[in-house]
Amino acid sequence: MCSICATAAPVPVYWRGGPGARPPPRGWRAGLPAQPLSAVLAGDASLSSRPMDRIARPLRRMGASVEYLERSGVLPMRITGGELAAIRHDGTVASAQVKSAILLAGVGAGVAVDVREPRRSRDHSERMFEAMGVDVVERAVEAGWMVRIAAPPPRLAPLDMDVPGDFSSAAFFLAWAALAGGAGPLTACAVGLNATRTGLLPVLARMGVRVDVRLRANAGGEPVGDLRVAKRANPLRSVRVGQGEVPGMIDEIPVLAVLAARAEGVTRITGARELRVKESDRLAALAVNLRRIGVEVEELPDGLEIEGTRRPLSGVVECFGDHRIAMAFGVLGRTPRCDVRVDDPRVSEVSFPGFWELLTRVENAAAQRAPGSGGGGAGTSGGSAAESCLVVAIDGSAGSGKSTTAASVAVRLGFRHLDSGAIYRAVTLGLLDAGLGGAASGGITPGQLAALDIDVRWKGRKMEVWMGGAPVPEEALRAERVTAMVSQVSAARSVRAHLLALQRSAAAGPGVVAEGRDMGTVVFPMAGVKVHLDADPRERARRRILQRDGRIPDDDEIETEANRLMQRDARDSSRAIAPLQIAEDAVQLDTTELSPAAQTEAIVRLARAAGADLPDLS
Repeated sequence: MCSICATAAPVPVYWRGGPGARPPPRGWRAGLPAQPLSAVLAGDASLSSRPMDRIARPLRRMGASVEYLERSGVLPMRITGGELAAIRHDGTVASAQVKSAILLAGVGAGVAVDVREPRRSRDHSERMFEAMGVDVVERAVEAGWMVRIAAPPPRLAPLDMDVPGDFSSAAFFLAWAALAGGAGPLTACAVGLNATRTGLLPVLARMGVRVDVRLRANAGGEPVGDLRVAKRANPLRSVRVGQGEVPGMIDEIPVLAVLAARAEGVTRITGARELRVKESDRLAALAVNLRRIGVEVEELPDGLEIEGTRRPLSGVVECFGDHRIAMAFGVLGRTPRCDVRVDDPRVSEVSFPGFWELLTRVENAAAQRAPGSGGGGAGTSGGSAAESCLVVAIDGSAGSGKSTTAASVAVRLGFRHLDSGAIYRAVTLGLLDAGLGGAASGGITPGQLAALDIDVRWKGRKMEVWMGGAPVPEEALRAERVTAMVSQVSAARSVRAHLLALQRSAAAGPGVVAEGRDMGTVVFPMAGVKVHLDADPRERARRRILQRDGRIPDDDEIETEANRLMQRDARDSSRAIAPLQIAEDAVQLDTTELSPAAQTEAIVRLARAAGADLPDLS
């Protein structure tokens, strides 16, 4: 986040944006020239690489002092304000940032401003000014588009508004729904629908994606509505996007590029040269990463030609410190036949904190309503399985009592019991039987996993694991050779991804009790009840030996087993894929001194508090 401090000149004011910090509101830097102060603006590596001359030049013409402190044309720079003069600015490119900078400076100084652009750019500032009592004139002119504020008022009227959702942020989820095809419908609610921002919508329509718009009341002069992506059966179609459409979708070009990677034919994008001076050279970044995952692409001076493919796509993409590159490829990686990973997912925090968590929730809702899941019609805006099916997620360390407690809670509530460990054991058994045990360390492919034909079937509340069209005997799952390998197999990224939808499909009927090590953090992040069990390592060791050997162990055996469990906890907590973590909203339960009955009772009480009129089937 940033902090702004206004003082009398010549004391400098600093804004510094570190990794993940949001920049100041657009145009804040332009309000400074009209103020009697000196300010230094600095930023992170991304901001410090972006050209500032196109903003500095018109501000200098108005009378502001703009000084670059380290390198010409980029941050950090010092702005010293004072009296400003009226200006007419003729821009060579359509830029909402430059236009807003001039308009804000003019309104702040009380002088007339006239901005001409070759095409109309985003008009958020104009709408906001009009809502606050400023007379803004906009119209087409021979050179393109003109915006003029002839007589700024001495004071702005106060404005009370609900800020709508950002269309550029919503676009990632519209794209996910389009790429997922049969996962729809998906609805993004209360999104800003300014016509200068929604250029992606007609392009989506040409690609064969139907997006229905339901308008709401305006907010601060901005149109607002809900966007519903309909379920799609036909393949995506390639499109051509030229210079006339690009300004209305400049931030959505990365989204369009990943859609084009899955469209039939060649998509051609031109007129997007401005993307070379964003947080990264986005055209180059898109071209490099698309090639890395197996998509044929030609990089043009001002755009891209992308040949769509239905082949499986896989690889690690480089974000180049760019949040939109990370999120666009992150969306692609969460769709069928894609194993695409992002090298630095954290860069999304710049513009969309919580993006990955929300994407997981949307995936989860889609998986629950998928045919055959028994999810009962989940959606992202009402009628979801999460609303009709209570999920009780029980995570914890080995020997903390997860399996026994989960089974007991499920019986008490009349819920399904999802034993995730049995599913991972089945995968391990299948790989061993296929002679692929060594693949756990060298990489297990999606094809190898699909060939195992792992499934979960239900007999009432009881789960059965099937493989190759037949149920897997319990004794086979508990075999020593499976136990020795299952931890390694379950840590494989491809295995976690392959089993995610299968586990989520268990959420059906009144509820499910899911136990494992990432139930509340990854598999069911929207669970109504999350519990994390733990116990003293020596007590956990005693329980494990008693369960395994059916006898009370001596002190030396307990000590040896406790050390082994602590080593496993440390390994599982630090692994890169689905580490053992405690969900932020989980109830932590120390079971060291609790009997199985007491553990069960504690969780049943939590479930009753979260659900309506749950029966007691004990």
